[in-house]
Amino acid sequence: MAAARIGFIGLGRMGVPMAGNLLRAGFEVAGYDVNAQTGRELDSRPGYARADSAQACVASADVIVLMLPDSNVVDRLLWETPGLAAAMQSGTLVIDMGSSDPLHSRGNAERLVARGLDFIDAPVSGGVKRALDGTLAIMVGGSKETFKRAGPVLQAMGKTVIHVGAAGAGHAVKALNNYVSAAGLIAVSEALVAAEKFGIDPHLVNQVFNASTGRNNTTERKVEDFMLSKRYDSGFALALMRKDVRTASQFIDGMGTPGRFARECLGVAAAAEEALGAGADHTAVHAYFAALPGN
Repeated sequence: MAAARIGFIGLGRMGVPMAGNLLRAGFEVAGYDVNAQTGRELDSRPGYARADSAQACVASADVIVLMLPDSNVVDRLLWETPGLAAAMQSGTLVIDMGSSDPLHSRGNAERLVARGLDFIDAPVSGGVKRALDGTLAIMVGGSKETFKRAGPVLQAMGKTVIHVGAAGAGHAVKALNNYVSAAGLIAVSEALVAAEKFGIDPHLVNQVFNASTGRNNTTERKVEDFMLSKRYDSGFALALMRKDVRTASQFIDGMGTPGRFARECLGVAAAAEEALGAGADHTAVHAYFAALPGN
């Protein structure tokens, strides 16, 4: 696999460092983004070539990495005329690393395998910082054989690579993880606003959270730098958090299991996004609660 040629589609804030780590690991990478100016910092890297189209990006690749916003984009790219699936060589491995819908991913796996292609879903967690240093957590859905084949590619981008089940399982776990993370952020935001209104220094409150059972990713990584500082610029949009919680809520409902709290979190995320406007950072949920009148 060390000599594999990789087509990488989606050179956004996450895609560029991920593709860079593939180059660092010795892979040849052809990159494409619908925005021709995105990812230009890769152009001078040895082993990298910019493709003029998505079709050109996949034409001679052994592995295709898709780092795209959602399943709608992935589905259009794979199947709508002219459709990338028809342009791929037999045996090509497709790795969907964006935040896609689990059921769409399961369907894409079935359709691609029927065409003699391989598929895994391998969404990531860790944000831009861990994309840069190649320490992303990657949760993988697909057959054990395909997971093994993809191993060297995934290990070039992530530190923790876990095979969680059949096709679609990776995207299911990613959606559930992001829901749990969002729920923690919402709870912390509510708690800090209430504590401050009572007259307690919220910095001290967060210190207690981090020394106690309330500790979570938000208390450790977001409260001081982005929320209490009122910077609200962590780099992850509230719109994306809302989208991820919606995907998780729909997945939970589809499983016929209880999903009341997921729906509540989705309602909070949607209300905050409407109040704060387009482009708001997800950590600004804290500002949203601070501005609300009391119950």
